[in-house]
Amino acid sequence: MRPEKFRSFHITPYLLLGSVSLFWGLNWPGMKIILGEMTVWWFRGSCLIAGGSILLMLSALSGNRWKIRLGEIPAVAFCSLFAILGWMVFSAYGVSKMPAGRASIIAFTMPLWATLFSALWLGERISVSKVTGLALGLAGLGFLIGPDLIVLKRAPIGAVYMLLAAISWGLGTILFKKGEWELPVISNVSWQLLFSAAPVLLIAMMTEPLPAIESFSPRVMVALAYIYLFPMSFCQWAYFKTVRLLPASVAAIGTLMVPVIGVYSSFLILDEQVGVNELIALSLILFSLVMVLLVPAWNNRG
Repeated sequence: MRPEKFRSFHITPYLLLGSVSLFWGLNWPGMKIILGEMTVWWFRGSCLIAGGSILLMLSALSGNRWKIRLGEIPAVAFCSLFAILGWMVFSAYGVSKMPAGRASIIAFTMPLWATLFSALWLGERISVSKVTGLALGLAGLGFLIGPDLIVLKRAPIGAVYMLLAAISWGLGTILFKKGEWELPVISNVSWQLLFSAAPVLLIAMMTEPLPAIESFSPRVMVALAYIYLFPMSFCQWAYFKTVRLLPASVAAIGTLMVPVIGVYSSFLILDEQVGVNELIALSLILFSLVMVLLVPAWNNRG
């Protein structure tokens, strides 16, 4: 028989965070591969349509309410401006102008912004373990980005885009957590993706030529299939589901493994450099996750 203090621990959100970290981490070299043959707006528009359609279909097949009511549209659309649209557009431009692994590092300063926004608007307490974990995580990101400051100087616009993406995503996370949604999470996220697709595709049609799909390399086709199914479908649902299950700041800080996986997968797939700093960063971020996810969970069991 398990001790009483173990009964209140729910592993589901932590498993979701782990899977999100893995699949989103592998997303970064995939984006870099695709953007070598596909323009930013058409890429992001196709991602939004694919992810939204897959999730909406799964919601309907699962017996959830998938139709959105007229009165729900303004709140869902407003949340999507930050949680989906701002993140998608800024991050795609950023990764097109700098190394994929390093772009992911700047993007995942998001937990800093989400933690600040959650304290301001949700009244979440910034505990010692959160502050320590966030500091360790940001220190880990610092070790990753330190050797590449010269890259940022050469491509400052890319760094600015990634920072805007991080702030937008952090704000969107808090808006989603704060919302009193009647739509199931999977339906809500699918409509956010589809609402965001409309302006992106409109801009794509106005500014960029139609992508020549028949000319895409097999590598790009595989990367597109992966991104449509995992980062754009499963991960979008899993992340926002976790936001509903955990404090917003904890869910956000839990994604700090994504840039580490992004850097190492970029090394394996794109041959981007990895060294001692990456090992130090990995250690710091693992300690960060222990402080933010495991220590509070252990303390709350008693």
